[in-house]
Amino acid sequence: MGASAVPFVIMTLFWLLVGGVLPWFVPKGVNRGVIQTMLVLTAVCCYLFWLCCYMAQMNPLIGPQLPAATFAVMKEVWK
Repeated sequence: MGASAVPFVIMTLFWLLVGGVLPWFVPKGVNRGVIQTMLVLTAVCCYLFWLCCYMAQMNPLIGPQLPAATFAVMKEVWK
């Protein structure tokens, strides 16, 4: 397992625990369904947000590094 797989596995297991296991332990009551739904939706939304942020860091959208001479030419040509 590579170094980049460790946070992926840990966060996946954590949110799987929150959204897949914890709803089974909600005590019986009037709002049990609401609390279970809240736990599942929170887990799904937080996991997807984390996953998007994590994957965005794997391939950052950084533009090319241009030398100063290229900028000078662009400044003259693109007036």
